Order: sequence, then C-alpha cells, then structure tokens
Amino acid sequence: MSSSRALRSSPDDPSWVLDLGNLTAALLPEGLVLQPVWDHLQQHHQPLLRSPLFPVVLSVSTYFVLVGLYTGLDLLAPTWPCVNRYKLHPQRPVTSAHVCSTLGVTLYNHLVYIFPAAVAQWLWRPATGLPRQAPTLWEFLLGILGCTVVFDFQYYLWHLLHHRVPWLYRTFHAVHHQYSQPFSLVTQHLSGWELFSVGFWATVDPVLLRCHCLTAWGFMVFNIYVSTEDHCGYDFPWAMHRLVPFGLWGGAPKHDAHHQKPATNFAPFFSHWDWLGGTNTSTTSSTLSGTTPTLSTEEEVKEEMKGRKD
Repeated sequence: MSSSRALRSSPDDPSWVLDLGNLTAALLPEGLVLQPVWDHLQQHHQPLLRSPLFPVVLSVSTYFVLVGLYTGLDLLAPTWPCVNRYKLHPQRPVTSAHVCSTLGVTLYNHLVYIFPAAVAQWLWRPATGLPRQAPTLWEFLLGILGCTVVFDFQYYLWHLLHHRVPWLYRTFHAVHHQYSQPFSLVTQHLSGWELFSVGFWATVDPVLLRCHCLTAWGFMVFNIYVSTEDHCGYDFPWAMHRLVPFGLWGGAPKHDAHHQKPATNFAPFFSHWDWLGGTNTSTTSSTLSGTTPTLSTEEEVKEEMKGRKD
C-alpha cells in the first residue's frame, strides 16, 4: 500500500493501521522522525488519546510526579549535603508542616475546580480527532517554543496587573505569596481564579497557534516542568536558566527573588519582558540569603505601594 493511498483511506477502514510501517518508511525521509512514536501511540493507546480526559490526566499526573520528586529532595536535603548544597536557601529547610499546608490547598483546588471541569469536559466535549501524520521535529519544537513565548507574555501581563492593583492582589494572588522562599508545592498554591487563568492559556494557546495535538501535549508537559522548576528552590546544573544562554531564562533564582521582592521579576519564564518593563532584578547573594522574613498579605501590598511611590 502506498503512502498516498494510506493518506486517502477512510478513518473507519482498519487496513490503514496494518500499513503504518510502510507509511512511516515513506515519510521518514521527509523529516517525520516522530512518526514511529505517533504510530505506536495510535495503534496501542488510541482510546486513551481520544478521550477528553486525557489532557487532564496528563497534566495532573505530570505535576504530582514532579512535585513528588522535589518534595522527596526537600525532606532529604537537611541530612543529605549533596542535595542541600544546591538549595537556594540551605539554612531554611522545607518542613512537613509546609508540605501539608501547601498540599492541602493543592488538593482542595483539584477537588473543587479541576475535577468538576474534567467531568464537564468528559460529558460535553467530543473525542479528540487524531491526525494520522505526526508533526515534524521542527514543528514539534517550534510549536512548544511558540506556545511558551505566548504564555509567558500573557502571564506577565496578568501577574503585573495583579501586583499593581491592591484589590486584585489581596483577593486573588496573595495566597501564592504566603511563602517568601518557594518550594515545588507552592507552584499550585493558588487561588481558583489564578488556577483557571493559567489552565485556560495553557489549553488555548496551542489551539491559537494551530499546533498538532502531540505538540499541544508536549507543551503541557514542558509548561508544568518549567513552572515546577521555577518554584523548586534549587539551582541544579541542568536547570533551564543554566541551559538557555545570555540570561534569557529567569528560572528558580529569579522567581525566588520575586517572592522576596514582589515588585520585580513578573515574567514566569523568560527575562526580556522584565528587562523592557524595568521590573528585572538580579539574584544577588543578599536576595537569596534567606534572611528576608515572610510578609503577610497587607505587608506585601504596603511594601509594593511604598516601592512605587519611591
């Protein structure tokens, strides 16, 4: 069966599945190196991939796997010098009380907001259509990059607005700033409105950029990974801000500085918007010394208003 015939076959015709190997062989020279992976996923996991619940399961499971790993490191760090040496605040351990508090907010958000939204999506959203052809590797990578750039700009504006307007800060964003030295579980220590905003952009941006569904899922996983890394409280050698050159990626040190200096470093990932907006601050040793006390909601608002007046 030729590749052209395979592409013309009806979706209900099972014969195309039998010839995916020939189709893959025909398309690989054109750069579709992801085609074998996509073929395998469709042959063995098509019902799961087509389910409206799949993106929810993927994002939630990715998040809890990552925070589980980081939380394990947090609890081991006080007795493991090889781990503690990479902490931004080695003298400020994450305690079981911190874990229970943030985990409680996270579970509450998942039960009250994410679970009902997932059920509604399962009931009313049609099954996902799966194209037979995988994206090229460049389409996959550029799609993830494009979604990340768009998401970064959207959250920068949202974040800036919710710090500049005291009512918005107190009502929606202050809960995220209850810890001046973030750790991984602080990533989703959020109000319902902020959780909805972040989830909405992460879902809609791949649609706006007309990404392949495999690219959209890749962006979901990458977005959760870098968001968790931003809040992890570690400066590992393989961290994104060490891999991306010219200081273009803020990473955990920049976001840690934001939690201690709330009027700075609003962009979640890249650094260019804070450079252009004059809200960038460097991560000096004094910023990361761990001596800054945790501010209450009202104190943070007063601190920001004072900084703006000065």
